[in-house]
Amino acid sequence: MSKSTTILSDDNVSMGLDLVDSIDKSIDASKINSLLHPIYEKIPFLQTSFLGTTVGNLILAVLVLLFFFFLRKVFVFTIATFLQSLAKRTKNYYDDRIVSALKGPVGLAFVLVGLHIALALVTQDNLIVKNISNTLLIFNIFWAIIALSEALKGIMSTTMSKFNHDLSKEISNFVLTIIKILIGALGLGAMLQVWGVNVTALVASLGLGGLAFALAAKDAASNLFGSFSLLADKSIRIGEWISVAGNEGIVEDIGMRTTKIRAFDKSLIVVPNQLVANSPVYNFSRRGIRRIKINIGLTYDTTKDQVITIVNEIRAMLEAHEDISQDDTLLVNFESFGASSLNIFVYTYTATANWKRHLEIREDVHIKIMKIVEENGASFAFPSTSLYVEKMPKIEE
Repeated sequence: MSKSTTILSDDNVSMGLDLVDSIDKSIDASKINSLLHPIYEKIPFLQTSFLGTTVGNLILAVLVLLFFFFLRKVFVFTIATFLQSLAKRTKNYYDDRIVSALKGPVGLAFVLVGLHIALALVTQDNLIVKNISNTLLIFNIFWAIIALSEALKGIMSTTMSKFNHDLSKEISNFVLTIIKILIGALGLGAMLQVWGVNVTALVASLGLGGLAFALAAKDAASNLFGSFSLLADKSIRIGEWISVAGNEGIVEDIGMRTTKIRAFDKSLIVVPNQLVANSPVYNFSRRGIRRIKINIGLTYDTTKDQVITIVNEIRAMLEAHEDISQDDTLLVNFESFGASSLNIFVYTYTATANWKRHLEIREDVHIKIMKIVEENGASFAFPSTSLYVEKMPKIEE
């Protein structure tokens, strides 16, 4: 509340009015009329009253307006074009952006100055018309300031990247948005001041409304700070495979309010950053390795020596495999007597987290295990049930 009042104080808003006042002082209709008086005396028709002003002033106002429209055309098609071609020759791309950004506001400025002078000639200090003209001038000034801030946002992004490259884009966009809002608020205050509105008192009276707005924007603020916490913690990045709050897929974008996840069925999941920041995040892309867990069942007619040989050969095969991680857990053991099989447990990791490559390695391991089992004369078991009949019933003849 106090911050907003400071920004839109009478002293700050008066800065936007200084330029308009200087334009008004330089455009004095009475001085122009005194200069035109000799002409009016020679051509009495020009002193004829029409629509509340003289015909001479009306004609002059139209000529002034047409002249400034002509100046605008000259600026757009010659000066602006020349400046753009000149800016393209430099290595710095900011001058290109500045020229492009100011092309619209400066072009409109010619029209508004011409309109301002024309109205000063024909309205005889009409307060409403003067306020409308001044409001348009202030709007154009602050439009130019906002356009400049947008053109120079690359400087802010470059500065932010020196502190944190990952956060530079998001923080610079956020800071630029705040700057635009403050400039827009200052411009609005200046325009209201033209119409005699006490901006400081108006902002003070909006205290209750500001509180209601703050409560309504609570979730938006939570999502905003959630995005900063995600980026600061570096828990997720664009292109990573994650699972959060039951949503699994590839991160496509981390915005100021939401995180977009592309699911494996190609549907787009939009998750509020507040939820992402406050939920467990499974980041599969940062594993580095992937697990292989296999239960091998051999038939019960497999001998003890065969089991020992198969276990040892599988272990040796995995230890010699170039795509199996040797720095992580590697287990091959005769684990248990199953209901229909002798169970060998295999637990190891591939040396890659890439899913496609992991499946290729897993397939190779499976085939080599099948070869080891076959070469040792053993067979894989499958679920089966043995039925023993102790006594056959007699068959009556």
